[in-house]
Amino acid sequence: MAGLNEFPPLVSLAPMAGVTDVPFRRQAKAFGARYCVSEMVASEQLAYERTDMVRRAMGAGALSPLVIQLAGRESRWMAEGARLAEAAGADVIDINMGCPSKSVTSGLCGSALMRDPDHALRLIEATVAATKLPVTLKMRLGWDHATLNAAAIAKRAQEAGVRMLTIHGRTRQQFFRDRADWSLIRPVVDAVSIPVIANGDIASAADARAALHLSGAAGVMVGRAAQGRPWLPAAIERALREGGEIAPPPRARLLQSLLELYDHTLGLYGLRLGIRIARKHIAWMIDAEFGEPARAARKQICMLEDPAVVRAALVALFDEEPPLAEAA
Repeated sequence: MAGLNEFPPLVSLAPMAGVTDVPFRRQAKAFGARYCVSEMVASEQLAYERTDMVRRAMGAGALSPLVIQLAGRESRWMAEGARLAEAAGADVIDINMGCPSKSVTSGLCGSALMRDPDHALRLIEATVAATKLPVTLKMRLGWDHATLNAAAIAKRAQEAGVRMLTIHGRTRQQFFRDRADWSLIRPVVDAVSIPVIANGDIASAADARAALHLSGAAGVMVGRAAQGRPWLPAAIERALREGGEIAPPPRARLLQSLLELYDHTLGLYGLRLGIRIARKHIAWMIDAEFGEPARAARKQICMLEDPAVVRAALVALFDEEPPLAEAA
């Protein structure tokens, strides 16, 4: 695929609503992540220029490749969304057929499309026809274990022009319960010639190696484990290429990343909304680095309103000697 650092990506960052906005993806890229997918962008709302969806489609100039994920249930809006994403500077369009959220599936979007493969194919064809960009597809194993149809859909998607597939190793009805079954991704790999990426419960290099072995996939995608750890996808990739396990960055580097993410968030969303949105990233990163011993400090910091005071409190926390996690 033209414009990509590497294709297929060995390790990528999953699209996660409320997590993988432009500031977070900028930090993942700064740590060395090669391929980071946007939050889900509702194609119809993007066409109507709804502020939050337009914001989700941003990133041109700051992120390369710019991968924008589209969701929708009507061909005309998926096509228009693809055209708008291309005009916004996207390098790749990804189609969402994997989101299990009831608010999404009740609108016949996301993984609900796996219950109607013919309609799903029409959406795929409309998206591919509307853009010159590579189109990829993310989905689950099926709606439930009685309908594991990912391989059949994958074959039709490839024939329609999809260039890469990402498969989450659970059904929609599992949501995030149980463990992802990476072995059930192998039938998809066997059914197509395009690259397949394995997703679900990838939190370490050991997980990634197991997923690659059991699925036969060309790469892995890291999702929820990256919350508070934008460095994780790049760390897993380094471990896969060089051997060994992941090595977290020094605490000073984590502080730098969090302060940059905070400033970028305020810049993107504005002061009032940005302060609220940044709090969850602050909480996730404090939890990931310090755990339970920093719970009280996290609560205090997340109640602060003045950005200068927030920054000073974060510096004090990350500079504390001995570190809270070690002193517990």
